[in-house]
Amino acid sequence: MADNSKEDFLQLIKRVGAFLTVKLSDLFRRLDSRSVGAIAGLAFAVVFTWRVLRTPSGPQRRQPKRQAPAASNSGVNNHESIDASSSGVSNATEDSRTQNVVDEFFQPVKPTLGQIVRQRLSEGRKVTCGLLGVILEESSPEELQKQATVRSSVLEVLLEITKICDLYLMERVLDDESEKNILAALESAGIFTSGGLVKDKVLFCSTENGRTSFVRQLEPDWHIDSSPEIITQLARFIKYQIYISPTKLERPASNVFTASTLEQFFGCV
Repeated sequence: MADNSKEDFLQLIKRVGAFLTVKLSDLFRRLDSRSVGAIAGLAFAVVFTWRVLRTPSGPQRRQPKRQAPAASNSGVNNHESIDASSSGVSNATEDSRTQNVVDEFFQPVKPTLGQIVRQRLSEGRKVTCGLLGVILEESSPEELQKQATVRSSVLEVLLEITKICDLYLMERVLDDESEKNILAALESAGIFTSGGLVKDKVLFCSTENGRTSFVRQLEPDWHIDSSPEIITQLARFIKYQIYISPTKLERPASNVFTASTLEQFFGCV
């Protein structure tokens, strides 16, 4: 309201000044020097009065009349800053949660043992395998005359091999009792029931050359054995071989892989 009144008053002064200017221009032509001096004094008085009236308006404009709103604006700004900060934190939290979901979704899936066996065997369809030192705890034919024990740690791998490959087991034995011990141990381990292996695919011979002949006749994609002599003899005839031994061959062929155990070869330990 005060600002509007001052603006109206200034407009009035301007109009009066314009009116006086017109009248004075007419009077200058008619009046003498005294009259002109009187009119000039009147004009000076009007201008002085106008400046006096205008002077207070300067400081008033400089007064921080809007300090309170400014404080309020500051509060609003602070509030907006807090909201923006909270919104930023909320967005960051949402982004983090979203990233976690994406990471979990795209996390590499651990392959199953069956997939590992299939991959490692390069889609092989037929596998032959010696028993001593690979499937059985015993390492010599003499031990088999007393007992035969299936290694529990290799059982799962062996069962996976029977699911994807035509598996033949073979070993050199000294007598019929050894054959019975081996078959009983395999049956007790569930290989003939869970693994799908039949007893007719467990082959026995009395010499190492007989075992080599078995492998060559069957023409497997892979042969697994713990005998370095047999591995060496078959290197030229079998596509891939796995030599099970804690020590490596001195000069293994390029198609021979060495592992301390069968489960180690398939990354199960």
